[in-house]
Amino acid sequence: MTFCLFLKSLLLWSIIAVFAIANGLLREKLLAPLFSETLALPISGISLSFIIFLVTWLMFPLISGNTKSTYILVGILWVTLTLIFEFLFGHFAAGKPWSVILQGFNVASGNLFILALLSSLMSPFLVSLVRA
Repeated sequence: MTFCLFLKSLLLWSIIAVFAIANGLLREKLLAPLFSETLALPISGISLSFIIFLVTWLMFPLISGNTKSTYILVGILWVTLTLIFEFLFGHFAAGKPWSVILQGFNVASGNLFILALLSSLMSPFLVSLVRA
């Protein structure tokens, strides 16, 4: 991965991160009071996965022209950045205990954050296949 592609990938991830934060705020302020946390969590996870794919699709020309393995590296970068943000921001800026942050990975509770991570990992590669 070139430095230029790294910067472009970082920019795309930043755009996705802004939408992810907005998605979380929408879940907390609108969906949870309206439907309950039990239903709000999976709706939010599915919508975030869709947002990730949509942003990747729309912004793909910024990173197009690379190999399939490079798109997998972009996905790995996005997952890594997401996990770093989730843990470090969640704990040190938002003040959440580690146990609460780890609950984000509990699919049994209805949290589909794992789906968003899979979407981050696979979207660059899948979009490259579809747009080829």
